[in-house]
Amino acid sequence: MRVLGSAVLAMEFLVMGFALLLAMESHGALALSLGGALAVAILLTAGAMKKMTGWYLGTIWQVALIAYGVVVPAMYFLGGLFAVLWVCAFYIGRKGEAIRAALLANPPKE
Repeated sequence: MRVLGSAVLAMEFLVMGFALLLAMESHGALALSLGGALAVAILLTAGAMKKMTGWYLGTIWQVALIAYGVVVPAMYFLGGLFAVLWVCAFYIGRKGEAIRAALLANPPKE
């Protein structure tokens, strides 16, 4: 669960960096500062995925990423795409951890 969530956040950090490059052409310092702060927050949250707090913060950053579409309209689509990946990472990660715990509790016999 932690690995998938961190991977999604790391990719979001890169996308946010590219969005900042697009926003530099036509937007002011406030939009760039908020975008930069969001990018740094996303990167720091990727390191905090060991606890559920990281998942809560990551969910907040998903909403903020979609909201950055006000500045860069392509972020509406990309933010929505990453929000779907975020939900998938959560559910698939939980299933994977449950399978791993079951295998550790009852190892297969040869």
